[in-house]
This record gives sequence, structure tokens and C-alpha cells, in this order.
Amino acid sequence: MTDSSATDFAVIVYREEDTWEAEVLPVALTEDLNGLIHALKQQPSVGGTIGLAAVGDDFFVALRVLGTQVSIFLSDLTAAVDWSLARQVLENLGIPLPDDEELDQVLPVGDLSIFADLGVDEMELGALSGDLDLFPDEVIASLAGRLGFGHAVERALDVALGP
Repeated sequence: MTDSSATDFAVIVYREEDTWEAEVLPVALTEDLNGLIHALKQQPSVGGTIGLAAVGDDFFVALRVLGTQVSIFLSDLTAAVDWSLARQVLENLGIPLPDDEELDQVLPVGDLSIFADLGVDEMELGALSGDLDLFPDEVIASLAGRLGFGHAVERALDVALGP
């Protein structure tokens, strides 16, 4: 499945002086990890640039670019069976596709400490991504609120998904 749906989105979050800003990125980047990383590297920011992408009702990817370092977090490795972006994340991380035994679990992978310095530790990020009662956009909104840029992301999601 590679059709972009109305719930697919990608946003970039960055600091300008003392204010968090968030902007919608082209929806095509929800299928292109390298393009997403490239877009993040183009935006200078104090403390790095953050990318948040959601695909359908299935999963989200969080990225953080600090200088030349790129950290990546995928909310559910089983999404790689069906979705190109998730498969690209696994390839980037050197993780094989999940086998049949793993397909009935939500298994986050990547840098679970991606936001630890901003106040969301590994346990909290893992718990958020594993909450089956929340859709990816809801997890991203909650995560953004905990990280201190909830209003900026909320405005960007209104543009991407509608109010």
C-alpha cells in the first residue's frame, strides 16, 4: 500500500529564537525517508530540527537532526510489512523485516531516547507509541504538547488535516 490518504502528513518543527515553529511538509515525504531527512537538514534551528510524519491510522515516524547526526524513531516496526516509509526506516536502522510471530504486537524501534533531553524519556515515548486507543496524529499531538511545541504542531495539523 502506497496511496497517500487524507490522514497522511509530515511536519517540520524547529526553534526560531525562543519560539517553536511548525510547518507542513509535502505529503509525498510520507513515502520518502531520504527526502524527509533532506528537508529537515535544510532548516537551520537552535537545538536541531524535528520531523514528525504519520501514515494513515497505522504508525508515525519521528526524526531529529542535530548537526550531522540523524536520530529516527518508528512507532511500530510491523508497519514495514505494508508501508514504504516504515520499510525505509528499518533499512536505515539495519533492522530486518518482522517475521509472522511479531506481526501481532506493536513494537517501537529506533532511538527511543530521541526526545530525552526535551523531557520525554524512553519509557514515556514507548508507552505513547504503544497506546492502541490513539491514532498517530493524536500521539503526535500529545507528544508535541509534552515537548513544549504543542500549539505550533496543532496549527500545522489543522493545515494538513483540517480543523
